[in-house]
Amino acid sequence: MKNERFSLYYKAQQIIPEEEWDQFMETLRRPLPTTFRIAGSREIAHTLNDAIKKTYVPLLSDIVFEGDVVPPPSRIPWYPEDLAWQFNVSKKVLRKQQAFKKFHSFLVHETEVGNISRQEAVSMLPPLFLDVQPHHKVVDMCAAPGSKTAQLLEALHAQDTATATSIPSGLLIANDSDSKRAHLLIHQSARLPSPAFMVTNLDASIFPVLRLPVTTADPRRGIKKSPNQLLFDRILCDVPCSGDGTLRKNIGIWKRWQPMDGNGLHSLQTRILQRAMRMLEPDGRIVYSTCSLNPVENEAVIAAALNSNPDFQLIDVSAQLPELVRRPGISSWAPTINRTINTTFKTWDAYNETLTEEQRADSKMSETHWPPINAESLQLQHCMRIYPHLQDTGGFFVAVLERKPRQIFLRLSRKRDAEEADITVPDAKKAKLDLGGLPEPQQSPSFPPTPMSEDDSSRPLISDALEADVQAASETKKTTFKGKAKLSDPSFKEMPYTFLESNDPTLISCIDQLNLTTSFPSSNVLVRNPEGDAVRSFYLTNDLVKAVVLNNDYTRMRLMTSGTKVITKQEAGRGLEAQFRVLGEALPVVLPYVDPSVILDAEFATLKTLLTTYYPLCTSFSDPFQSVIENRSPGSHIVRFSAGQSNDSTLSHDLLLPLWKSNVSVTLMIDKKAKSALSLRLFGEDITTAARDGGKKAPQTSQLLQNTGDGVPDEGADNEDEDAILEDEGDLEAEQ
Repeated sequence: MKNERFSLYYKAQQIIPEEEWDQFMETLRRPLPTTFRIAGSREIAHTLNDAIKKTYVPLLSDIVFEGDVVPPPSRIPWYPEDLAWQFNVSKKVLRKQQAFKKFHSFLVHETEVGNISRQEAVSMLPPLFLDVQPHHKVVDMCAAPGSKTAQLLEALHAQDTATATSIPSGLLIANDSDSKRAHLLIHQSARLPSPAFMVTNLDASIFPVLRLPVTTADPRRGIKKSPNQLLFDRILCDVPCSGDGTLRKNIGIWKRWQPMDGNGLHSLQTRILQRAMRMLEPDGRIVYSTCSLNPVENEAVIAAALNSNPDFQLIDVSAQLPELVRRPGISSWAPTINRTINTTFKTWDAYNETLTEEQRADSKMSETHWPPINAESLQLQHCMRIYPHLQDTGGFFVAVLERKPRQIFLRLSRKRDAEEADITVPDAKKAKLDLGGLPEPQQSPSFPPTPMSEDDSSRPLISDALEADVQAASETKKTTFKGKAKLSDPSFKEMPYTFLESNDPTLISCIDQLNLTTSFPSSNVLVRNPEGDAVRSFYLTNDLVKAVVLNNDYTRMRLMTSGTKVITKQEAGRGLEAQFRVLGEALPVVLPYVDPSVILDAEFATLKTLLTTYYPLCTSFSDPFQSVIENRSPGSHIVRFSAGQSNDSTLSHDLLLPLWKSNVSVTLMIDKKAKSALSLRLFGEDITTAARDGGKKAPQTSQLLQNTGDGVPDEGADNEDEDAILEDEGDLEAEQ
């Protein structure tokens, strides 16, 4: 594997010392190790980590396969709390060597239920440097496929326990410009259901101003472009890039790589970062990252953004993650003007003088492709470069930016308008860089604001003069506009978002059936259908997400999902009234609001029966569980298995699971993949019916159930192919 242009270009950039070049190239040609991190709540994460350390590492030590010693999994030294691992094993070993086959099965099942995230090691870095706290307002500007988004969501939920999900006061908006990839984010986030989560489908470079209710005495008025603009505490800009840092797993890049890809992306990358700067709280933080080695996509973008907005500076984070081997950013580079690696022009002016007027108009190169004259003063050495040969990883780039200290910022803010007007990017793009200060044409405040389309940067966004009227209107209307109300983007086909009144009869019935306490945030329950009626599924949000939904037109922000689905209406069998049930994956969200007195207690023998039988009869259980469950009415219930030890298993913490009781039987309301993962974790083998039947489809009802009208809800379909589960998301990341 070689590419002459690649070698010529990067030797000209002098990113690698000459004495390390051969080692660098040799590492690029080797397959990338498999890496993963333990996800979910800290209690569960440490339980799984202990299982790997105490069970699988000893099991996989000293294994010889076809004459070669196979190394066991090893921890990634710089990842906090030892919660990330890597192993360098071929698929042949995973499939044929019995011990590794067992480990592979463990990884697959825990990945499917969200307790393990298959993710390239360097891809884990940006969320760590972002330092998200539960109260932060966070936006992931280019989020798909979602591995970093999952890390951010976990940080937002740092206060979760093994059995219950906290409702953080902050929020996370995961955005992607591709609608299919945005739907992938929704799928990925289901593994960690969060009332603080939103997904949008927007061009990150023109991300619109979002609004919150106006508050008095807002200290951020000097930063905001409007009195109720939503500013973010943390912003991740993991921007689209050429992806040559992923050569070890995307070997097709060897054949097609050429430097003009990076040149073409430079402007978009710069505009995304500049947009993020205008969305940041005064004491906020931005992390910019790429999986590219190209300085035109990295330091050149940082330099252009810093020169366009002197309020910001790079932050030295070299003391963080001390075991991470990294190299500093560079202050000098040599962009090529064509595919032939012509790096002879040392400055923009030198290149520009060789062009005719017509060539200048057509040129894809700009002044910011070259190092600025003040490159040294920008402290670009605070950027981080990760090279594959340093710790057997992919290539990566990370930069951390914050606003300068308050006194410096106040002095510079007076010059803000002039500085923003002087951003050096192509003229056609300049209008997209400042979205907040444009006036909006007069319109009736009873309608949502004019949209900011992805390809029309001249459209206005917001009018301060109308804020009071719009705010007053938002306080008296529902979240969505029913009937044929005017929408900012009628082409956006997602269902609307309507918050139910806390006294909605259907919602009250649901709360009563599920024995939810008065602390349940019923005012934060929304439904998604054109009529805004409580028909089937209920979603739960936190207060901040609700405020965003209420104060912004969902079509304008192209909102794909908001909050998390927690409850669904279940049409029961013949002769039974419709019932509500808590979704299996949403139980940790709802559990803190369930009346403790209605939770059933059971022993390990009961759990084994529920795992090995699809629909065990109530009479098949031993007392005291048999008597208790027989006396319960049909519908949704919760069973608790207390921490402790049995003959063949140990529970380190209480385990709570959703049950569905029919007339004569019960079933565990988690999908079969989750059952398999639970079985492997507790008993060291998959004892479920699905495993015993070789993956055959579960019967929907038994003959006995059909005769009694005893209906059982379906809790989910099969997931992806096992090998796909363990494929890295880096392939998708490189396509951004």
